[in-house]
Amino acid sequence: MKKWCIGFLVNIQFFTAIPVRKVLPMEGEFLQKSIKTFPLLGLFQGFIYMGIFFLLNEYTPFTALAVAFIVWISTILLTGGLHLDGWMDASDAYFSYQDAKKRLEIMKDPHVGAFGVLSVILLLSTKFFFIYEIVTHMQEFTYFFVMLLPFFSKAVMGWSLLFVQEAKRDGLGAYFKKSVQGQRMFFYSGYIAAALLVFLLLFPKWLPLFFLFLFVSIGCYLLFSRFMKQAFGGLTGDLLGASVEGTEMALWATLWLLHYFVMG
Repeated sequence: MKKWCIGFLVNIQFFTAIPVRKVLPMEGEFLQKSIKTFPLLGLFQGFIYMGIFFLLNEYTPFTALAVAFIVWISTILLTGGLHLDGWMDASDAYFSYQDAKKRLEIMKDPHVGAFGVLSVILLLSTKFFFIYEIVTHMQEFTYFFVMLLPFFSKAVMGWSLLFVQEAKRDGLGAYFKKSVQGQRMFFYSGYIAAALLVFLLLFPKWLPLFFLFLFVSIGCYLLFSRFMKQAFGGLTGDLLGASVEGTEMALWATLWLLHYFVMG
């Protein structure tokens, strides 16, 4: 249990802006445990987003615009923009229209190009639009599915590490990839089964929405894994970050459509 806790703390220290003032081991079994707790990290982040959303919406006089802005900015601040950096680097590399080898070189460049800037503006503005629309069309299920957004996006990141080969032998993606060699990761199915059981027992009427989120997440994994292989020859740390941002965007869009067209 101690190793699982350390692995979870490694995730908080590495993937969030929350200060963990302790030197933690990032190798061997500890790194394996951190990868195995990716969905728990997502659930932790989602709980924070849900809490902010709930408190602002229920206990403050803030307008929908103000609530949406604070929720939107919290999704950036909590992660420290780590995944956004991957999104920008991946965009710069992909839209260079070079071969896979050249694209990998472009991703290593610390400078951000025009395509990276444009892509992150589009991503963030679209996300803000979805959040604002969701705030103005609140449903009783909204808070719970806001919490599930990063849960599923982190699961997609874990699936990618397990099933997509690395594009190069060095870098962060390759470092994490080495820790899952030979791992089956059936525990990710356990997380989903546990969440499914909670919905089945406590919120059975929302079960179809849970399955919709699951199917969208699986679709995102299939799409991004194919994209990584075809455009870059495999995964990198930047591409993993881009997959997290892309999956969350797809899920925000799904939640928006449920509010605006189905449940509204």
